[in-house]
Amino acid sequence: MNIYLTLQAIIEKAQALPISDERKAVLQVLIDYIQKKIDQGQEINLNYICTHNSRRSQFSQIWGKVAAAFHGIDINSYSGGVEVTAFNERAVESIKRFGFKVSKEGVGNPKYFVLYSNDENPIVAFSKVYDDAANAPKGFAAIMTCSHADENCPFIPGAEARIPVRYEDPKAFDDTDQEAEKYDERSLQIGSEMLFVFSQIMKN
Repeated sequence: MNIYLTLQAIIEKAQALPISDERKAVLQVLIDYIQKKIDQGQEINLNYICTHNSRRSQFSQIWGKVAAAFHGIDINSYSGGVEVTAFNERAVESIKRFGFKVSKEGVGNPKYFVLYSNDENPIVAFSKVYDDAANAPKGFAAIMTCSHADENCPFIPGAEARIPVRYEDPKAFDDTDQEAEKYDERSLQIGSEMLFVFSQIMKN
């Protein structure tokens, strides 16, 4: 798999970021879930969930797929929310800056086709509810990426595991001088942590 050169440099930068012991403890629950699925020879379905499915869950879906592919692990990476908005354009611009190739189809809530390698199928990213037909209906881990969704969705139908991995929302910096910096910072953090997760998996 030939990951795009700009993105390769971002991956190296993400791998070099320190991860605190506190965050590693949070991520260990996800590591254990993935390892169990590998050990049992079962399909791995990860559904990253936040309220609007517009920023953090989209970053997580994309980085989850890339990190798994980087470490040679086959997963299905999804995302969803509790209401439909759109994949925020600021977040889209951030992944473009990181070297992903992105094409767009539609208006309002467009579908974005996100490529990290010419050897792989694109990641299809758009805002949707967590139980949208595009996502796995059952046998998935619900990874709660924001506190609001985690606290207001006590039950996720079809989920066999519920794993909180919360991130701060870059939306707080919209329309400020720090906007691009904070979106990139959050994306890089998520990339770093997903790369760490899959680096810990023992393949059979």
